[in-house]
Amino acid sequence: MTQNAPLSPRLPGLPPHSEDVTHRVLSAAQLRARGVSAAQTSAQCLPGGPWQHLLPGVYLLRPAPPTGRERLRGALLYAGRPTASARRVAPADPADTGYGASMLTGVAALALHGFAAAGDVETLHRIDVLVPRTRRLRSTRFVEVLRTASMPHPVRVGEVPVAPVERALADAVAGTADAGVVRRLLTEAVRDGHCEPAALVRELSEAKLLGRPAVVGAVDALLAEGRAVAEERLYAMVRKHGLPEPLWNVELRLPGGPRLGGVDAYWPDQAVAVELDARAPRYGVPRLRGRAEADPQWSSHAAKREHLERLGITVVHLSPRKLREAADQQATVVRTALMAAADREPAAYVMVLPR
Repeated sequence: MTQNAPLSPRLPGLPPHSEDVTHRVLSAAQLRARGVSAAQTSAQCLPGGPWQHLLPGVYLLRPAPPTGRERLRGALLYAGRPTASARRVAPADPADTGYGASMLTGVAALALHGFAAAGDVETLHRIDVLVPRTRRLRSTRFVEVLRTASMPHPVRVGEVPVAPVERALADAVAGTADAGVVRRLLTEAVRDGHCEPAALVRELSEAKLLGRPAVVGAVDALLAEGRAVAEERLYAMVRKHGLPEPLWNVELRLPGGPRLGGVDAYWPDQAVAVELDARAPRYGVPRLRGRAEADPQWSSHAAKREHLERLGITVVHLSPRKLREAADQQATVVRTALMAAADREPAAYVMVLPR
């Protein structure tokens, strides 16, 4: 075999026209592990040759322009390539993915998570890759390297390591000043059930993005969207599981006295109220000497609940996440509270007003 002959047909594990992107895009270390020398690799990448140099240390084993999936794999291989010292200690394992600790984030990750607002992977001009802060890699060509001291646990989309939705959104928001794009991404995240508003706002807060002009209005929109989605889930739970129809979205008040606060559903005959926890604080809960301080919003919720329960009203606290993931269980909790009303002392009389 001469150096100028195509190597793909003769190398085990490198089919010439494989449909598997993991066979078409390989790192230099992976090629060496398969018995391909650096000189042979360079020869295949000469003008008119069968391979091409996709990124530093990453090769596409065909001459056509790279597809979106090939670019994604190439970005991960570039970001995950071992250091020179690591290569000296242990040669590459042919079965290793070559991604190391790297993972896709930002718009590329959102596209794989199924976000319509992120577009298709074939149209991405930039691919964000998250790596540990200790890595010394530069952004190059279509790859933007993002370093972090706190690597999240990746989600697998097929065989591709991807940042969780909340982290991918925060990195996508950090990379754009377009308020319309930010609003579409955040709204879709909540509307389509990719994540809960509280978790998303917490991630944006930790990334110090809540003060950005493009984010301020978008956060208001996602909170409103999150409450609307949670209310729809609550309506669906009550009707699907045959619970008695409550009074929806009402204010409770003592006759001639102060307001007791609003609840999302109330059964006056049983004195049972349901309150959705759709809190999403604009700023992270402050910490003092490593311990989280009390969340003012939670303190307010807890005070209202205690007041209502002193009056004999049972308050069932439901989170949007529990309604999404375990609606059957939450319906049982509410049904149990309604059935237990007969064994309790009568509650104080309260006025029920529309909220």
